[in-house]
Amino acid sequence: MRVMKWSMIALAVAAGTSQLAVASSQDESKGFIEDSQLNVKTRMLYFSRDFRNNPAGTQSRREETGLGFLGTYESGFTQGTVGVGVDAIGMLGLKLDSGKGRSGTGLFPTDSDGRSQDDYSKGGAAVKFRVSDTVLKVGDQFTALPVFATDDSRLLPEMAQGTLITSNEIKDLTLHAGHFTSLTAQEETNRDSLHLKEANVVGGTYAFTENLSTSLYYSKVEDYWRKYYANVNWALPISDKQGLVFDFNIYDTKSEGHLARAFDGDKLDNRAFSLSGAYNIGAHTFTLAYQKVTGDGDYAYGVDGGGTIFLANSVARSDFNAEDEKSWQARYDLNFAEYGIPGLTFMTRYVRGTDANVAGTSNGKEWERDIDIKYVLQEGPAKDLSFRVRQATYRSADGVYYGSPSIDELRLIVEYPLSIL
Repeated sequence: MRVMKWSMIALAVAAGTSQLAVASSQDESKGFIEDSQLNVKTRMLYFSRDFRNNPAGTQSRREETGLGFLGTYESGFTQGTVGVGVDAIGMLGLKLDSGKGRSGTGLFPTDSDGRSQDDYSKGGAAVKFRVSDTVLKVGDQFTALPVFATDDSRLLPEMAQGTLITSNEIKDLTLHAGHFTSLTAQEETNRDSLHLKEANVVGGTYAFTENLSTSLYYSKVEDYWRKYYANVNWALPISDKQGLVFDFNIYDTKSEGHLARAFDGDKLDNRAFSLSGAYNIGAHTFTLAYQKVTGDGDYAYGVDGGGTIFLANSVARSDFNAEDEKSWQARYDLNFAEYGIPGLTFMTRYVRGTDANVAGTSNGKEWERDIDIKYVLQEGPAKDLSFRVRQATYRSADGVYYGSPSIDELRLIVEYPLSIL
């Protein structure tokens, strides 16, 4: 489940900000220490999931609260033709509230008796090299590629181990090539907790104009599958306070190993696409989206990162990614800055899926309604402290989502990012 997706408007803005620099990034390096950054983000998360219609004798509720600390150090690059630097990651998760009958939220590792551990920690480091505007990074890192994206939907994020090259040598073109050998799950400390053997990725994004960008990526995950991904994002300004943004995403997945059957029980050979359109007028944004899966099997992901689903209808609870499933979404966003309350935002959406080919039916139906309210302090000693409420209601008489007929979910999130250097 991908929570931190690229918003369509943010994509459009990012696509138009690429500029050709007079000097390369390495030419402008100030030094290993001089360009260093040290940040610590604190996250307190209350997570409640109520399985309203679970059969008697099965767990009907999961409810836990945790406190997480994520520290990241990013050095600058040494001066010279080849710049050298180091990045380091440190994470700590603390259990504030839980119980044997309420565990399993994905916030903490679980002991053999079914209880969540009181605390856990993980970390790593990477060495990086830069020549001109190309960076090679080797070691532990977070990724946000559409075919290999680490997830950050719980207390602490996933962390990948491998090599990633990012090149911005050509104006408006960003290229990536990566080789990854393991993934550390969000609630685990074992570096190979997701059982990834090897994943190779390549691709890039090109901005044709300020308002039109495209992406194309390829990945191959050993013993699982190969994927192609493409995206087109087009922003159409109407006036200073009005605009349209269209976003198209498509995955082509084909199994190339026996382990892919663990995701669907059969070989995968499918296409999953989504098309969305957003209309923004002042403080208001109205979005409509359509998504469809065709071919054999569900759109599968996870071993290649829990965030590897850049589709419009991958929302808080369900991804609407079952075999043959069609789904549509209606969404509304409100930014209260226009009404004198900067930092306060509201979002609600409704997604409905039909024709899902799941166990017992070829016409499975599901729907989800989400509400999200967030406030970020804009000034003062606690500037950037944020408070967020996320509520999701999910229903499916056909058990499309992991066989669960009814889920009510609530997350209360308090985050405080602190920049030390």
